[in-house]
Amino acid sequence: MNLTLYLATVLIWGSTWIAIAWQLGPVPIEVSVLYRFALAALALFALLTVSGKFPRLPRQGQGYAALLGALLFSTNFLCFYHATQYIPSGLSAVVFACASIFNGLNLWLFEGQKPSRQWLHGSLMGLVGTLLLFWPSLVSSELGAQAWKGLALACAGTLCFSLGNLVSARGQRRGFTVLQMVPWGMVYGVVLLLGWVKLLGQDLVWPQDGRYWGALLYLALFGSVIAFTAYLTLVGRIGASKAAYATVLFPLVALGLSTLFEGFVWQPVSMVGMAVCLLGNLVIFGLPRRLGPQAA
Repeated sequence: MNLTLYLATVLIWGSTWIAIAWQLGPVPIEVSVLYRFALAALALFALLTVSGKFPRLPRQGQGYAALLGALLFSTNFLCFYHATQYIPSGLSAVVFACASIFNGLNLWLFEGQKPSRQWLHGSLMGLVGTLLLFWPSLVSSELGAQAWKGLALACAGTLCFSLGNLVSARGQRRGFTVLQMVPWGMVYGVVLLLGWVKLLGQDLVWPQDGRYWGALLYLALFGSVIAFTAYLTLVGRIGASKAAYATVLFPLVALGLSTLFEGFVWQPVSMVGMAVCLLGNLVIFGLPRRLGPQAA
């Protein structure tokens, strides 16, 4: 069961990045993200209601949910959707996999938790590896400006995700569970996205492209509900530190799909960069031993 949950998390989250790329074009990005989380929120509320766990969140917890909506379920994905306009979706996934670096910096800045030497070494390797992976695009006369813009947007999205993790952790310390905050966070994210869409004067376009709707359903149901549930179940069975290796592995799936469908070209420096980036994340998390039950 542990292996099944782990593979489901890695394969689904690794493939959501190419689905994001397939949503670009017929519908404004802000509207696409709005559709995604409106559908995900409905599905998650329905799932929790049917299972008898309707997410009742006290008024004291609504502020945490609103912040999650602003950071995790709107701004984060707006940045990544826009980044995918300029760089292959697989490269966005690699930047996202470096969230552990942002987490360490934010814990240091906001919680006063000084990072360990292991984290410093792993972060340096992750940064060097990411730059090497992007290097062919960054120095290209045709792609350089676009690649820098995409890298900046992906970093901004990862920063929002990291800050959202910090908000979630603080909310949980106050006694509010993930399954209380996340569904309501999606609702707040949808409200913010709807306001942003209206402010930009965009229309709620209904495309006729079957691939767009397939990608939307996959992102909302599989990427935002099924994989999320599998990951949380995995955390409960083997612990958060071991479950976190999913974020190390899914960029391999994302880059593989990017190679097949977006024409991403592997160069020697790219291969070295990917290997260094993955190794840096492994150093941060600590090398895995086995996916067994969490020690008491």
